Amino acid sequence: MRLLIIGALEGQLSEATKLAMQGGAKVQHASSIDIAMSALRAGRGADLLFVDVMVDIPGLIAALDGERIHIPVVACGTETNAAAAVNAIRAGAKEYIPLPPDAELIAAVIAAVARESTDFLFRDPAMARVVQLAEQIAPSDASVLVTGESGTGKEVMAKHLHSKSKRAARAFISVNCAAIPENLLESELFGHEKGAFTGAVARRIGKFEEASGGTLLLDEISEMDVRLQAKLLRAIQERVIDRVGGTRPVPVDIRIIATSNRNLQDAVRQGTFREDLLFRLNVVNLKLPPLRERPGDIAALADHFVAKYAKANGLPPRRLTDDARAALLRAPWPGNVRELENTLHRAVLLSQGDDIGPEAIVMPDGVGLTSFAGAASVATQAAQVAETISRSMVGRTVADVERDLILETLDHVLGNRTHAANILGISIRTLRNKLNQYADEGTHVPGPGEVRKSA
Repeated sequence: MRLLIIGALEGQLSEATKLAMQGGAKVQHASSIDIAMSALRAGRGADLLFVDVMVDIPGLIAALDGERIHIPVVACGTETNAAAAVNAIRAGAKEYIPLPPDAELIAAVIAAVARESTDFLFRDPAMARVVQLAEQIAPSDASVLVTGESGTGKEVMAKHLHSKSKRAARAFISVNCAAIPENLLESELFGHEKGAFTGAVARRIGKFEEASGGTLLLDEISEMDVRLQAKLLRAIQERVIDRVGGTRPVPVDIRIIATSNRNLQDAVRQGTFREDLLFRLNVVNLKLPPLRERPGDIAALADHFVAKYAKANGLPPRRLTDDARAALLRAPWPGNVRELENTLHRAVLLSQGDDIGPEAIVMPDGVGLTSFAGAASVATQAAQVAETISRSMVGRTVADVERDLILETLDHVLGNRTHAANILGISIRTLRNKLNQYADEGTHVPGPGEVRKSA
């Protein structure tokens, strides 16, 4: 945990620093926003900012947003600074800690940020196999490609890999390649020198240098422009980078983890992703199964999210009913863990009592979870019918099965050739040729308005 404290270190704020260090945080101090921003530009990153409430917090947050630096801000101040505290929260501060500091409160805030970045909950054997492989290769410096549908937990897996690696005590830096405009991503990754382009008012250390000694996560790598991929390939191969506007290469020592929710082999074939870069990234592939294939995780995650959001919203403990659990297991979850979390957060807020039933759980598209209540029996019946049909076909030729399908369809439409051809997806000419063949073989073919007497 890297903590940066911004403001005058006098008395109570100084005590907060000591408490944070006792809690295991690595603490830096900046007396002003300008000094803090210079430290962050220089690559001396932070996972959390403690800011004196008398500092211009709206200005700080605007400066962070302007330079695409995403770090949670916690305001600190005395109880007499109530108005300043309200303004800080309105400006975007995540929390407000009253001074004099309480050791347990500071420890809880630090632990919450650390836990948010490393929480990894799984119970299903399908996920356990992936985790086992991840922990096996974590101590190496091999590049890892984490793939899976959106919302399956690719970034969480990357953080877990880092936490189990030899680099765990060093920085874990994440870059979302899809969220940063193409013309800014190179500077974000490799940094820039002052005056390198319009708006480059000072040297900025990029994520490669900030992550040196630790791990760099390239999230949604498939969205990176193919021209920038060539520079990324050189950085990975040679472990040196060139700042935008720089005149000399800068060595870096990092472990690369990349994620993608797209098939990168398809992207290579389409010419939007370099094959040589894929080879460099894909030393080990961790493919996360979608939530619908991890039923054992659904129940565990559901309980976790219900407890989390009841506590976060100051509500009494909530409990999922057995019917709600069963319905959760039958829902398709196209948005995976992210969708499950948002759905249960909403259910906690909307539930009328301590128990959460299926009627209180509404999917993002407005469909109630009760719509999945009968899904299990329908699915079971469909599977049984499919199995019966499959067994009835065993030992028969394709020609026999085709003949029966055509004749049964003809019975269904009372001998209407045109309707039968449309249902079967063949031309009327093909249907007539087949029927003539069956008649020549001695099979009774019904005429228009007729059905087979033996049907």
